Amino acid sequence: MSEKTRRTRALAAGAGVAVAALALAGCTTTATPDAGASSGGTITIATTNAFTSFNGDTPEANLDTNGMVGYLTGVSGGLGLGGFQRLDKDFSVLDNTDFGTYEKVSDDPLTVKYTINPGLTWSDGEPINADDMLVNWAINSGYYDDAKIDAESGEVTSGTQYFTLAGSTAGLDTTAFPTIGDDNMSMTLVYSTPFVDWELVNPIGKPAHVLAEKAGVSEEDFIKVLKDTPKGNPDAPVTPNATLKAAADFWNKGYDVTAMPTDQSLLVASGPFIVTDFTPEQSITLGKNPNYKGSMSPKYDQLIIRFIGDANAQVTALQNGEVQAIQPQPSADTLTALKNANATVHSGSQLSYDHVDLTFAGVFADANVREAFLKTIPRQQILDSIITPINPDAEVLNSQIFLPTDGDQYKTAVSASGYDKFGEPDIEGAKALLNGATPTVRILYNTKNPNRVDSFRAIQQSAQQAGFNIVDAGSPDWGKLLGSGSYDVSIFGWISPGAGNAALPQIFKTAGGGNYNNYSNATVDSLVDESQVTTDKDKLADIKVKIDAETAKDFYGLPLFQLPGVFADNGTVTGIDYFGGQTGIVWNAQEWTLNG
Repeated sequence: MSEKTRRTRALAAGAGVAVAALALAGCTTTATPDAGASSGGTITIATTNAFTSFNGDTPEANLDTNGMVGYLTGVSGGLGLGGFQRLDKDFSVLDNTDFGTYEKVSDDPLTVKYTINPGLTWSDGEPINADDMLVNWAINSGYYDDAKIDAESGEVTSGTQYFTLAGSTAGLDTTAFPTIGDDNMSMTLVYSTPFVDWELVNPIGKPAHVLAEKAGVSEEDFIKVLKDTPKGNPDAPVTPNATLKAAADFWNKGYDVTAMPTDQSLLVASGPFIVTDFTPEQSITLGKNPNYKGSMSPKYDQLIIRFIGDANAQVTALQNGEVQAIQPQPSADTLTALKNANATVHSGSQLSYDHVDLTFAGVFADANVREAFLKTIPRQQILDSIITPINPDAEVLNSQIFLPTDGDQYKTAVSASGYDKFGEPDIEGAKALLNGATPTVRILYNTKNPNRVDSFRAIQQSAQQAGFNIVDAGSPDWGKLLGSGSYDVSIFGWISPGAGNAALPQIFKTAGGGNYNNYSNATVDSLVDESQVTTDKDKLADIKVKIDAETAKDFYGLPLFQLPGVFADNGTVTGIDYFGGQTGIVWNAQEWTLNG
């Protein structure tokens, strides 16, 4: 639900903004080609946040721009252009039959078979086959983990957790070891329980041969390790498998970059795009994958994504022709500037919201202190200063799970949770709860994001009136600090892919991959588990309402507002269309064409 990404089935959080020195790029074609022809040329766009990793599926790299690149190159471990499925504009699932097929073989037990089309290869020429599916099943299922994790700290207390996911293993953790087809082109998963999101499982992510190489073995030997290593048992942990641990260590950290990698294996892709250049804090360039076989190869030669944190600077770059399309942080000033620039604007609601989370340790271990702090947050003031100028009908958000655009479900959740009782600040009520105490509270937020700066200042001023000592813990690298224990409050956003329910275990379950505030509630854990096996939509909605109400009772934090979204172009690119999910403006980049 805002800017940071995991397996596309999960939420992504707002990435740190980089104010970059900008390079120029533009259209190099002179005529519009016939349909189906290759037009050549370059399309340059601007997004707010900088790229940091070729693996956006880890907690530290779960950022929207990382997810965009993973989506285009097909190695995000979720829905994208290089696997079995992607999402349409209305968030319906589209099957990528150019890649392969999947089918539900049985309802009881739930059995799903994935078959890769013959003749497909990775961008380095290595074949794509069931080895790749098996490896990514291993990554996302947690099958080999035998770790026990402390509920308060989130740290492993015994055993081994191999792959650290930003999201959750929920669903896949109920599957037995897969059955591999005789031709090594199919994989069948058998679930021990129903799984609500089975249609969103895409067992293609990082290449098996690359992870095998990083573990120091052949692909054949790596697959043998997976087949020979027993399922992990937290009650009987064993010495970690050295090969699997080496592969996992690389997957967890080896794809993080601060420069264009000299190791070309980090760039291996299955989708229609492949990264060809990267300038930290400035831009990343994607070209055509020469080995891609499918209908989504772009008509243009390359896509440059520039990182421009300031919305006005994005508009200026668009007006000057330095970029052809932008995805700025929306504000009244941005919309006015776009109008003055005669830009074509594409806008709508984002499946995204800003929120304030309290860390369940330290100063906020005391529920009274949590409640007191929430009573000081001036949510209406924040809404009026940031969102109302763009959307006069906007309202303060009163759910951690549902958005106002969810209609009656949202209203039901609000009635059940009581988040709406934290309307205007109640300073006297906060003082009464503190009973003379003056707690010190460190607030983490993105110092390069004007909206988050405004939210912090409003909260700081209000909380100080109740006796809180507010420490500015803001940082341009705030995304790397989430879950670090260096703060007590965080202000950031979540953005949803637009489909699925993986956000529930990711955020709210004890030790979830996106549970950065160490929230732990046994009732919520049980409800989250139930949500993953509930296929009845009405029952699932009721479970979500109950989770929402439990978080409110625990003084989890406060949602602030649903974010509006805006894309804009200067008329030189055809095909830009609004999409409110986490892949943002690039969701249909494969369909764009240059006008000249």
